[in-house]
Amino acid sequence: MAADPFIHLHLHTEYSLLDGAVRIDKLMKKALRCKMPAVAMTDHGNIFGAIEFYQACKKNNIKPIIGCEAYLTPPGLSMNERKIITDKHGNKKRNSHLTLLASSSTGYENLMKLVSRAHLEGFYSKPRIDKECLAEFSEGLICLSGCINGEINQAIQADDLEQARRSVGEFSDIFGKENFYLEMHNHGFEQQTLCNKQLVKFGKEFDLGLVAANDVHFLDRSDHEAHDILICIGTNNQQMDEKRMTYSPEVYFKTSAEMRQLFKEVPEAIKNTFAIADKCDIEIELDATSSAKYPQFDSPDGGSRDDYFLKLCNEGLEERYGKERATTDPELRERLDYEIKVMADMGFLSYFLITWDFVKWAKDNDVPVGPGRGSAAGSLVAYVLGITDLCPIRFGLIFERFLNPERVSPPDIDMDFCQTRRPEVIQYVREKYGERAVSHIVTFGTLGAKSVVRDVSRVLGLPYSEGNRIAKMIPNDLGTTLADAKKKNPELRTELETNDGVRRVYDYSVFLEGMTRGTGIHAAGVVIGDSELSKYVPLTLGKEGEVVTQYAMSPLTDLGMLKMDFLGLKTLTVIKDAIDLIRVHTPDFDLKAAGLEDPEAYSLLNRGETVGVFQLESGGMMSLCKRFGVDKIEDIIALIALYRPGPMDLIPDFIDRKKGKKKVKYLHPLLEEVSEETYGILIYQEQVQRAANVLAGYSLGEADILRRAMGKKKVSEMQKQREMFVKGCKEVNNIVEKQANTIFDLLEKFAGYGFNKSHSAAYGMISYQTAYLKANYPVEFMSALLSNEINNTDKISIFVAECQRMGMEILAPDVNRSSLKFRPESSAAGESIQDAKCIRFGLAGVKNVGGAAMTAAIK
Repeated sequence: MAADPFIHLHLHTEYSLLDGAVRIDKLMKKALRCKMPAVAMTDHGNIFGAIEFYQACKKNNIKPIIGCEAYLTPPGLSMNERKIITDKHGNKKRNSHLTLLASSSTGYENLMKLVSRAHLEGFYSKPRIDKECLAEFSEGLICLSGCINGEINQAIQADDLEQARRSVGEFSDIFGKENFYLEMHNHGFEQQTLCNKQLVKFGKEFDLGLVAANDVHFLDRSDHEAHDILICIGTNNQQMDEKRMTYSPEVYFKTSAEMRQLFKEVPEAIKNTFAIADKCDIEIELDATSSAKYPQFDSPDGGSRDDYFLKLCNEGLEERYGKERATTDPELRERLDYEIKVMADMGFLSYFLITWDFVKWAKDNDVPVGPGRGSAAGSLVAYVLGITDLCPIRFGLIFERFLNPERVSPPDIDMDFCQTRRPEVIQYVREKYGERAVSHIVTFGTLGAKSVVRDVSRVLGLPYSEGNRIAKMIPNDLGTTLADAKKKNPELRTELETNDGVRRVYDYSVFLEGMTRGTGIHAAGVVIGDSELSKYVPLTLGKEGEVVTQYAMSPLTDLGMLKMDFLGLKTLTVIKDAIDLIRVHTPDFDLKAAGLEDPEAYSLLNRGETVGVFQLESGGMMSLCKRFGVDKIEDIIALIALYRPGPMDLIPDFIDRKKGKKKVKYLHPLLEEVSEETYGILIYQEQVQRAANVLAGYSLGEADILRRAMGKKKVSEMQKQREMFVKGCKEVNNIVEKQANTIFDLLEKFAGYGFNKSHSAAYGMISYQTAYLKANYPVEFMSALLSNEINNTDKISIFVAECQRMGMEILAPDVNRSSLKFRPESSAAGESIQDAKCIRFGLAGVKNVGGAAMTAAIK
């Protein structure tokens, strides 16, 4: 290791070329080449990337120092005040910058609290804190006085040494002399030279340490122009704009030698970077399987949580299956006891109770809830608790596909709610566990291939038409990169070889592709903690004032946070609205009592009349339904699983076998029980699990691991699994090695195609319900459908045409007769609403009127 190694104390992934796994990986490699034992990340006002940075450092045996370049309010201004103040000369006082580094776990927690307070309480153009807040959460933090925009440096530049000394004293009092350093930068600016000279004097006067720092926004000096273009994209400027934001070419990742040369007059400042790194020692607990940060659901009757959970499950079992079957059916009892034991052993009882509680609240308050989503539908516990609404035993769903005791991972229950009332459920959770214990989850938008080309073209001053022309050379295929486009499109290759302007746009675009463009909010994700979330994760605010985590979904998982997906599903609202209209004339109508065998519903599907039917309304699905011969719910489930790239190749064979045109064949006679329902073709992931269980004696947990391995196609793991499978086939069923290998190859192929049957079954239920309503209550269903697309004129026209095809008359909007929404209306005097064949146009659907205006007018 070089003498006096330099520790980079500033690394910015915001407005920089250092965000993202690939670029962080390159940074780690350079840090290793430069023999830097530690690196600090100090983004402006946030710590969005702290966990990914921490993980990358740990992986490369580099000490991670987590910090933040905080925004501090001007002297005399509280973080809660939203106003502009001026100095004695009438100049506006500005926020200053202050570098904070976590030296301990307490410091890391305090850093999260400071950053959260800055965003949630102090935000005014920037997320700000004040000295009072700083003092409250100073424990475990090392403070550096900041860059050229630091409070002390601002006072020095204003020739106000009295204020500068006052600021030095205040920071020293807050952090103690041993944890406060005077920060020096040298990017070649005169102001920095002026400030550095005074900081050296202050160091002697106040007996404080000096420390050298260097802003890092890109890896190498040669990256400066690409970074300049990124800044222009972020600030919506062109490169030719003289007043745009610019950064010095010196803010690159310098070597120890370069830094020692810059600060050769003050070697103490270099040595102190190492001293600070020695003081910083934090360990962030990363354990995705831990439930330690989950809220603990306490039994309302004062008893134990375990007893309460068991009581709810037993009551639910009787409610779902009747008392006699619940007490006499050994399959039900054994499976329920097994699932409860797995959940208890894994420590996830609170998770299920929390989910049960808000689902119950939603149902009690008439908020439509979906029958299930994803692998959770495979859990009998979820079914008896009312979290899901389809019997996993009836549909052959597997619990281990959801929660595998042989591969411990947190449960993942995604819930669908009525789109318009979903916020009410989230608010209930927020009120129950605390406003600051519940938060939305941040997402990061990135520069995609087409968008980055258009952005770079604009920044370089090219006409919009030229940027658009280049972008159109990139194929529309999902996930296509610029490198892919170059390979696939000969026109683009020709342009790159002959047109220097296009080549320049392309080169910069490739460099910037995948960079973070901005933040957003996860469409459904919500995180719930056992106390204020800022204890575990930093928080920020969304555009509508929502509390949002600064960490994205993956880091939250690694931290062991409880995450729930509260999804809004418009179809649930349509179903609810249709039922409400039906109950106008049939008050006791119950959709669940309609069963799953209605011939009218299946006849509608086989005629291809699937407009408005959930998951089945595309042109391709409409055609497939006509060919398929749908006659049971299992057919709908299979349709949803098959109509995807890959499995679509199996459709002709599937239909021929279903209709008896081809003989049903099985990979092995023992697989008849596994794939009889799908005519010998494995289309579900659960079938691959069952096959491994039946043929090779795998437990269903082991079979889930096999299924995952087949999906990921990792060579070493696949070879291990093949050996285990072949050996199991021989020992359990005396299947010879050659045949076992052939079966394994076919299972691997089907595993690549396989769909999660739990998800397909749950969504198949909604498909059936919409088909049932359309077939049996067409006017009410189409009214609900139209009402829920009331602001979408394209959809309205499609649904109006479908109504007319079905023989319904759409009555014109009428101030005296129309409601806000579409609704059934009698077409003749004395005709009952039940027999209505007309739909009255809703006023909110009138162009340039809208629901908000009509609601206001009514009030």
